[in-house]
Amino acid sequence: MNVPCLPIEAAAPKPRRSRQASVAWGSRVVTVGGDAPVRVQSMTNTDTVDAIGTAIQVKELAIAGSELVRITVNTPEAAQQVPYIREQLDRMGIDVPLIGDFHYNGHRLLTEVPACAEALSKYRINPGNVGKGDKRDRQFAQMVEAALKWNKPVRIGVNWGSLDQELLAQLMDENAGRAQPWDARQVMYEALVTSAIESARRAEELGMDGRQILLSCKVSGVQDLVSVYRELARRCDYPLHLGLTEAGMGTKGTVASSVALGLLLQEGIGDTIRVSLTPQPGEARTQEVVIASEILQALGLRSFVPSVTACPGCGRTTSTTFQELAKQIDDYLRRQMPLWRARYPGVEKMKVAVMGCIVNGPGESKHADIGISLPGTGEAPAAPVFIDGEKALTLRGEGIAVEFQRLVEEYVEKKYSVAD
Repeated sequence: MNVPCLPIEAAAPKPRRSRQASVAWGSRVVTVGGDAPVRVQSMTNTDTVDAIGTAIQVKELAIAGSELVRITVNTPEAAQQVPYIREQLDRMGIDVPLIGDFHYNGHRLLTEVPACAEALSKYRINPGNVGKGDKRDRQFAQMVEAALKWNKPVRIGVNWGSLDQELLAQLMDENAGRAQPWDARQVMYEALVTSAIESARRAEELGMDGRQILLSCKVSGVQDLVSVYRELARRCDYPLHLGLTEAGMGTKGTVASSVALGLLLQEGIGDTIRVSLTPQPGEARTQEVVIASEILQALGLRSFVPSVTACPGCGRTTSTTFQELAKQIDDYLRRQMPLWRARYPGVEKMKVAVMGCIVNGPGESKHADIGISLPGTGEAPAAPVFIDGEKALTLRGEGIAVEFQRLVEEYVEKKYSVAD
């Protein structure tokens, strides 16, 4: 029996609907929102008073792919070092915009250390930490006035760990009067969204262009984050920064961030992202940048580094050769990208396959730009290489790994070189 069916379309993230903002330093302008790509952001964990150490970490994050880097500005001493951090970065040729993260005393630091206010490219303001009572509005206004004076955008970043308690109490009182009261979690969601949007509108009333305002409402639970950002996106069109506020360590943090951000980005929600990963002992801070980049690349939203397809292994692949080669090639591609990015435009979209047996090896290799199918258990000791979908040659012997890496190098040189 013939059953009529509709053609299956490839899934794709919905288009975003936010306005467009920009974050700049010197001649470097990073557009955010609108039709701009989703941007990767990260944050240092150095003591900002250590200008050299902070500049070095900012450089490492930028080289890893972070397009915006946030630094803590919590004391007068830290604020005084910000211009020197910016100066060190400029000397190293690192033009990544710096974002100042302010809590409690940002109004004073931006006013009393104007060189800090000028050197930063954006300010992060937490409405829950700008002051209480009469001081709150005045101190919030001081931070906005600094942004206006130096022509800097702001991110109004609400966090459920430091939510405006007066606003929360007000909403709790209003909720108690409802015929059918919301549960406490729903009230908290409303407080987060209300705090962000009302603070943004207050900044506009003070003279800020709405196109210079970004919002975030960070929580640490996946379902909480999805619920809050869906409502935030429904009620405003400011560019949105996504991230779990404390994602956690290792696998937990990676999985939670991937799920939460992936769900929202697929719905077209989010213009910048950060994976707030707690580094494992000895792990580089840049790991959070790698994961954020991988999330965007897995969704097809961005391409940062050539992708390596490799099989997981099974009883047909008793050898570890394909695992070792896959890691070797992946590490090699990542090391080369800082050099290749300018020299070989488009190389970040290249697909490489390193497969372990005849079942899926040839097929996956044909789908890649360049791929190798290594012999599985009981197969002939030969490794066919496929280039642009066609079998090009067969490698044999002990030097397969070295020969395949050379073939990848030659492929990149041939395909992605720009004629002078």
